[in-house]
Amino acid sequence: MTKSLAKITIYTDGSSRGNPGRGGYGSVLISGNHRKEISGGFKFTTNNRMELLAVIAALECLKSNGHDVTIYSDSQYVVNSIEKGWLFNWVKKKKDFPNSDLWLRYIKLHNLNNIKLEWVKGHADDKENNRCDYLATTAAKSNNLQEDKGYKK
Repeated sequence: MTKSLAKITIYTDGSSRGNPGRGGYGSVLISGNHRKEISGGFKFTTNNRMELLAVIAALECLKSNGHDVTIYSDSQYVVNSIEKGWLFNWVKKKKDFPNSDLWLRYIKLHNLNNIKLEWVKGHADDKENNRCDYLATTAAKSNNLQEDKGYKK
């Protein structure tokens, strides 16, 4: 009998102060009684990049593979790109597409777990999405911002 791995729930959000401008991401990972919050900020980036980076950073926190992972995002760009298969068509057809550096980073993580993305309305009454929004906007306002080396002006 194989031990089933824990189900993991991830909430994500990205923020940009100006688009492009200062940006940040926030993620909340929940598995059973375990909870982890992560965030990061960048000097010059876009909202779509931060929405996607929130998903990637959360998945990179997982210490093992093979989990059932449900990711809640208020970004239709991220959810539809993955769930409707747009991402995989972009990869087949083009060598360079918007945010390809981050999408290629995501693809490396995609098959490591059973991932399902769900869209949630942003700035509504979802407690965890609101927490991610707070983490993302706080990170974007911080004085310790990183360079988004993949951002193409």
